[in-house]
Amino acid sequence: MSGRFAFLGRVSTEDKQDPDASHAWQLGRARALIEPRGGEIVAEFFDIDKSRSIPWQRRPHASALLAELANPDRGYEAVVIGEPQRAFYGNQYSLTFPVFEHYGVQLWVPEVGGPIDPANEAHDMIMGVFGGLSKGERNRVKLRVRAAMNAITATEGRYLGGRPPYGYELIDAGPHPHPAKAADGKRLHKLKAHPAHSLVVTWIYEQYLKGRGLLDIAEELTRRGVPSPSAADPDRNGHRCQIAWSKSAIRTILTNPRYTGHQVWNKQRKDEVLIDVTDVALGHVTKQRWNDKEKWIWSQSPVHDILVPLERFEQAQQLRESKGRGPTRHKLHAATHPYTYRGCVRCGYCERNMEGTWNNDQAYYRCKFPQEYALTNKIEHPKTVYLREAEIGNEIDGWLATVFAPTRIAATIEILTAGDDAGELGTAALRKEIKKCETKLRQYRAALDAGADPAEVSEWINNTKQVRARLEGQLRSSEHNRAPRERIAEILHHLGDLAKVVASADPHDKADLYNRLGLRMTYYPQKHLVEARLAPDLHMGEWFVSEGGLEPPCPVKGTSTSS
Repeated sequence: MSGRFAFLGRVSTEDKQDPDASHAWQLGRARALIEPRGGEIVAEFFDIDKSRSIPWQRRPHASALLAELANPDRGYEAVVIGEPQRAFYGNQYSLTFPVFEHYGVQLWVPEVGGPIDPANEAHDMIMGVFGGLSKGERNRVKLRVRAAMNAITATEGRYLGGRPPYGYELIDAGPHPHPAKAADGKRLHKLKAHPAHSLVVTWIYEQYLKGRGLLDIAEELTRRGVPSPSAADPDRNGHRCQIAWSKSAIRTILTNPRYTGHQVWNKQRKDEVLIDVTDVALGHVTKQRWNDKEKWIWSQSPVHDILVPLERFEQAQQLRESKGRGPTRHKLHAATHPYTYRGCVRCGYCERNMEGTWNNDQAYYRCKFPQEYALTNKIEHPKTVYLREAEIGNEIDGWLATVFAPTRIAATIEILTAGDDAGELGTAALRKEIKKCETKLRQYRAALDAGADPAEVSEWINNTKQVRARLEGQLRSSEHNRAPRERIAEILHHLGDLAKVVASADPHDKADLYNRLGLRMTYYPQKHLVEARLAPDLHMGEWFVSEGGLEPPCPVKGTSTSS
């Protein structure tokens, strides 16, 4: 049999595999299977840095291959893989092969010796076994690695990498005990007390055990100008705010057992959680979660400098637990009082969300900002900013009723669809570029027929397919985000009906409605102004309303002030 094939492969770099070497041997196995029978590879789909546990639909190149199977002009009649364990994991074969069978595309596998026969039970059984072996291999690797980490931590107390805790710095600890790694120049490291930061850690424990709170300690350190952990190590914390000490930084230091001099491992684990329990084929996502303290692995003895004696650390944990701040799970409690604009109000000074608070039998929204943080941030921020809900309730409800009034539906639709003309132009341009890609692919396939170098042309084809896949994704997103005018009108009429009764509605129901509408408000106390905007899901529309009223009440971008 002679024919054109697409090659499918995959490599995961999490275990330091060389993508080029892996691609070469997988491609070599595929060619060894088809070339003696006159086959040639004209297209390649090779995923890099993608775990085998990820379904085909979520691997960029594998999903592109599945999408191309439906194209009668794809340029190949069959697909060959280099190793089934690289391509299939668990039950992925049973979820994927029916697509090949539906479009009449053969799937060649070296272990089968040729194409998979859908009617051959032995072939189906073999592929199922390889999927199970792939899953078992991955699980065995995980178990071996975890067992090795447990042993290394408990018996050797070896530093296992990662960011050193605040108060420590890394020093060289000699060559790596693994001969091959030592030959590559890899060395061990260990933690050593930082001459300045270690004193801060000791002081934090002393102050906490004397009865001071987390915020009190954080404010004191900020007031004294002591650099926060992020500011003390800016190279490793470029993604974090480095302006001042926070309660969370103090809490992290007070709960880190490594300050006792022991190496501690397995404080966290990675769980694989189904993306959608109603559609198992979508696969899992990995989430990091905390383990119970009983599962933490401690070194048998201290292995680096002790900043906090073990008994002092235990005292701090007991104190936290006695204050109700222990490791027990936080239980969510229903709000005692209703807040109509919960999650909708931001502070105009610092742009943080304002929290609901109940004073004198009324709902308020407040923003508390310690003076030490304000000085560090160079922000002129009052210690507490208050906004009374009753001051804005009538204006917001009246404004919404006006925006969604039947007489203004047409004007609102014009605003919401103002960008559609530009969107149509963008869509037309995307379709034009996709057609260019398809023209190029036909030209490349013609070049193959004329005897051009298959390897060189395959690279051109793969690059063009990647561009086409990206453009098609942009086109789908653009078409999905544009809502028809009729649908917008239907939604706005429905919202208008809700706006008529919203003034007398239950505060909890109003809060849900405002969040669905995308209501966002920013309070500027110095201007006596509340700036409000709506961002409904169908499109982005912006409006502003002041504390003092609407001038005029219409769905257009503008501002008004009141004294």
